[in-house]
Amino acid sequence: MNSSRPYLLRAIYEWIVDNGMTPYLLVNAEHPHVVVPVEHVNNGKIILNIAPEAVQGLDMANEELSFNARFSGKPMHVSVPIAAALAIYARENGRGMVFNDEEDQGPDEPPREKSTGPKLRVVK
Repeated sequence: MNSSRPYLLRAIYEWIVDNGMTPYLLVNAEHPHVVVPVEHVNNGKIILNIAPEAVQGLDMANEELSFNARFSGKPMHVSVPIAAALAIYARENGRGMVFNDEEDQGPDEPPREKSTGPKLRVVK
């Protein structure tokens, strides 16, 4: 199955914005292919304000989240692979969703083999 993370990110983002709050994205800045302002990285992580007022051209695709923004007055294109998104939450109350890495550790278990016949019996 496809990862549920991009779908959940989009849903929680919309929910936060619809409620007039500020969506923050916690990112693993050490994940491969992450492009963020390194001067704002702390302990390998960065918190990004992805409110509509703070970013331009926000694209929340299934593989990557990207946008343009200014950091300390300098324009920058930010790119975050979906697997690097650790959490999305509202700045005002902290409500949102934290993601774990379990789903990114490999494919799902193979489906179990189907039984050869029905397993019904009469109960009296």
